[in-house]
Amino acid sequence: MLPATGPGNGRPGNRQVALPVRGHTGLRRRVLAWAGRTPGLLVLFTVVLVGLGIAAGAAGIGAVRQRADLVGGVAAGNGPLVVAAQDLYRALSDADATVASAFLLGGSEPPELRTRYQEDLAAASDALVRLAAGVTAEAADQPLRQISANLPVYTGIVETARALNRQQLPLGAAYLREASALMRDALLPAAQQLYTAVSEQLADARDDASSVPWLALPLLLLSLLGLLFVQVFLARRTNRVFNLGLVAATAAALVAVLWLGVASFGAAGHLSASRKDGSAQVDVFTEARIAALQARGDESLTLVARGGGAAFEKRFTETMNRLAGEDGNGGLLAEARSRATDRAGRAAADAAIADVKAWRDLHKRIRELDDGGQYPEAVKLAVGSDDRSAGGIFNRVDEHLAEGLRHGGESFDREVAGAGDAFGGVAGGLGVLTALLLIGVVVGMAQRVMEYR
Repeated sequence: MLPATGPGNGRPGNRQVALPVRGHTGLRRRVLAWAGRTPGLLVLFTVVLVGLGIAAGAAGIGAVRQRADLVGGVAAGNGPLVVAAQDLYRALSDADATVASAFLLGGSEPPELRTRYQEDLAAASDALVRLAAGVTAEAADQPLRQISANLPVYTGIVETARALNRQQLPLGAAYLREASALMRDALLPAAQQLYTAVSEQLADARDDASSVPWLALPLLLLSLLGLLFVQVFLARRTNRVFNLGLVAATAAALVAVLWLGVASFGAAGHLSASRKDGSAQVDVFTEARIAALQARGDESLTLVARGGGAAFEKRFTETMNRLAGEDGNGGLLAEARSRATDRAGRAAADAAIADVKAWRDLHKRIRELDDGGQYPEAVKLAVGSDDRSAGGIFNRVDEHLAEGLRHGGESFDREVAGAGDAFGGVAGGLGVLTALLLIGVVVGMAQRVMEYR
C-alpha cells in the first residue's frame, strides 16, 4: 500500500519549489560577495580612507581657526577689557585720594590737583564706556549700572564739599566724608566686581583657546593608522612593500598630526605663561597700587577730620600692613616682587618697598605734628609734592607700581602673541596636507584596483 500523502507530506501537487533569491537579501549577498574579493576590499578601503581624510582635515582646519579666533579675542578683546577695569578702579581711587589731599589746602586748592581730579574722572568715564561696550558676562551688568548711577552723585557731593571748603565752612568736611564713604562703600566695590567679571571672562577665553582639539587629533591619528593598516594588507596580498601614493598620504597624515599637535600644545604653553608671567603679575601690582591709593586717601582724611580721624588712621595702618606687611618687607609688594618675571619688574617692586618704608616713617612724623597741635605743619608735610613730603613719596610709589604693571602687561602681550603665532599658517597647511592625503589615497589605491582588471 502506498503511503498517504497530503499537504506538506510530499504530495507532488504541494511540493515547494526553490525560487531565485530576489530583493534586498540578494543585493546584500552580492555586495558582500563583491566586498569579500580583493578589488572590492580595495575600493572599500579607499572610500573609508577618503572619508576619514576629509573628516580629519575639516575638523583640524575648523579647530585651528576657532582657537586662532579665541586667541585673537584674548589679545584684542578680553585683555584690553581687564586693562579697562584696572583703569576704572585706579581712576576712582586716585580721584578720591586727590580730592582729600586738595581739601586740606582749603580755598587755595592747587590747579594741578584740580586737573588731576578731572583727568581721573575722564579716565573713569572712558574706561566705563569701554567696559559697557565689551563685557558680555551677566555678572557685570549690575556693577556697571551701579557705577553709572553713583558716579554723578559722588561728583555732586564733592563739588558741594569744595564750595563749602572755599568759604571756610566746617560743613565741607562732612560732605567730603560722605563722598568718600560713597566711593568706598558703593563705587569701588562695584569696580572690583567688574574687574572680577572681566578677569573670569578672560580666563574662560584663555581656557577655550588652550583646549586640545580632541576631535581633530583622534581623526588624524585614525587616518594615519588606517593608512598603515591598508599598506600592511597590500604588502601581504601583493608582495609589494611600497605604494608611493599611500606612502605620500601617510607622510601627509603624519605631518598633519605633528603640526596640529605642536601648534595646539605650543599655543597652550604660551597662554599658560600669559597667565603666570602676565596676568598674575599684573593682578598683584594692580592690587598693590590700589592699596597705596587707599592709604593715601586715608592719610588725608585723618587730617581732614581734625582730631576725629581715628577710624581713618586705623584703616591707613591696616592698608599699609596689607601693602607691605607689618615689618615693611612683606604684603602685596613682596608678592609682586616674587611674581615679577624680569629684572626691571623686580627693581620696580624693590623701589616701591623702599619708598613705602620712607612713607611710613614720614607718616609717623605727620601724626606727631598733628597730635602735638602743629596742624599746618602736618598738612604741609602730608600734601607737598617734593621728595620730602608724603605726597611726593606716594607719587614715587605709584610710579614704581605703574612700571611693574607695564612690564607685566608686556609679558602678557608677548605670550598671547606667541600663542597666535603658533597657529600661524596651520589652517592653510592642514588644507594642503589633506589634499595631498586624498590624492595619495586615490592614486595609490587606483593603481592596485586596476591590476585586477
